[in-house]
Amino acid sequence: MKERTLRQRLAAHIAVRLVVATVLLGSALVMELRDPGAWAINPFFFLIGLTYAVSLGFIGSLRFVDRWPWLTDVHFAIDAVIISAAIMLSGGVESLFTILYMLPIVAAASVQFRRGGLQLAALSSILFVGLVLMQYLDASGNITVPFQLPFATLPAVSVAQYTVALNSFGFFAVALLSGSLAERARKGEARLEQATEEIADLQAFNQYVLDNLLSGLATADARNQLVTFNRSAMQILGLTGRLPLGEPAGAVLQLPAAFAATIAPDLARVRSKRTDYQFRRSDGQVIDLGVSVAALPLPDGSRGYLYTFQDVTDVKRFEQSARVQQRLAAVGEMAAGIAHEIRNPLASMSGSMQMLKQELPLSADQAQLMDIVLRESERLNQTIKSFLAYARPQRFQMQPMDLRPVIQETAMLLRNSTEVEERHTIDVRLPDHPVVIDADEGQIRQIIWNLATNGLRAMPGGGTLTLSATGEQAAGQGTSVLLIEDEGVGIAPDEVEAIFQPFRGSFGKGTGLGLAIVHRIVTDYDGHIDVRSRPGGGTAFRVIFPAVRPAVAPGSPVMEGRGVS
Repeated sequence: MKERTLRQRLAAHIAVRLVVATVLLGSALVMELRDPGAWAINPFFFLIGLTYAVSLGFIGSLRFVDRWPWLTDVHFAIDAVIISAAIMLSGGVESLFTILYMLPIVAAASVQFRRGGLQLAALSSILFVGLVLMQYLDASGNITVPFQLPFATLPAVSVAQYTVALNSFGFFAVALLSGSLAERARKGEARLEQATEEIADLQAFNQYVLDNLLSGLATADARNQLVTFNRSAMQILGLTGRLPLGEPAGAVLQLPAAFAATIAPDLARVRSKRTDYQFRRSDGQVIDLGVSVAALPLPDGSRGYLYTFQDVTDVKRFEQSARVQQRLAAVGEMAAGIAHEIRNPLASMSGSMQMLKQELPLSADQAQLMDIVLRESERLNQTIKSFLAYARPQRFQMQPMDLRPVIQETAMLLRNSTEVEERHTIDVRLPDHPVVIDADEGQIRQIIWNLATNGLRAMPGGGTLTLSATGEQAAGQGTSVLLIEDEGVGIAPDEVEAIFQPFRGSFGKGTGLGLAIVHRIVTDYDGHIDVRSRPGGGTAFRVIFPAVRPAVAPGSPVMEGRGVS
């Protein structure tokens, strides 16, 4: 930056010199017209031509001033010499061109600051004093000048002395003043450059912060057209290519029409407003997007808009899971209370009915009715037992176990159960390495059995039920996954959240507690279940267990969980 400024200033001075030379050329032409033939060859024309030639030479030397700084001193010294020659030809001590000395002094001060100005002021004073001495010595006959000077009479010596002193004082005063102004300008430029760098660094830092925000950030003008858009916003919305600047914010963010229409009037009353809605990305994926908008004062006095948004799909899923857990906990507390109120009277009623059936003479119809009552009582008793198993925590032993043999044995039992028909196929896909989890084997069998029988019931027309497991364990970290997939009727998206609630069974068989019990066991293991399904496209239950816990030391208490059997 500094090198380029030096060359620019020297180039500007060369341009000023050419302008002055052109003015002098005009003056020489005027003098020649007023007094033709006074000079055989007008010296002004020679000096002006010399000035143009020197300027061209200086233009060619600009690229060397950094290597040889003394070229700058020569540059301004030649200016002083040419101006001295012009003053000598135009009257010497009485010349009107003495003021021209000021131009290179100011230029030297602007390029070389105070040192350059004072240096050229001293040289100009020496040249001017020498010129005046030569005039008076030539006039007194003490020296002989080899060329004729263009003046006949000279002012008194005292006037000459006064003129020389006044001009010399002016030279140094201009040098000091120009140098001081140049020094201030240099310091100002340095401060400006530093401030510019700080502002650029601050802008870069701000942009870095904005680009690395986890939330999307966008600003819009008074017409609600996008002005800025950070990198996270592009990633969240799945946008590629150029930034959508200048486009309507409502269209880019796919804002609901009712929300977009009330932004301006609502922000006149409140600081911000928020909404959650489903956003379709360019890749076709649908996410839950949470958008907040606030008023943004603009420099021109108008009001723009500040949008912040996040992908809240996972948050929504966790909220749904929390709601399910809360409902299940409430149902469990209720179940523990009603079990004692129903089961004991039910057992008494069932026993009494069996005694009456054995002791009383009953007709065929009465006996059939009695059998129906006993059978329904037993079914109700089984329902209550399942309900209690879901609601009441049971003690169980946790130990490392391999999922593969449990899946194989459960698949064998399924193939020989009444749930499997000829049109059903059970496929088992297991890795070569162990899939180890910390669990109670009985509860894992219950999870596999309930999910598998649920999948078989979802395929009344037949299909393949696939049981598989995957897992990676390293240094106590990783997960193990149990995957059960069917090719059944599937589940509607709005019903997926409710399938783990008690008594939400959709098949004729069962109590409607199987999936609720599975969910309770898995959450007690600090695991979770992902369900992926679509109507007519089958369902996949993905049960994810945490990493195997470190082995307990010998003699320590047996690890007991909070699950159910």
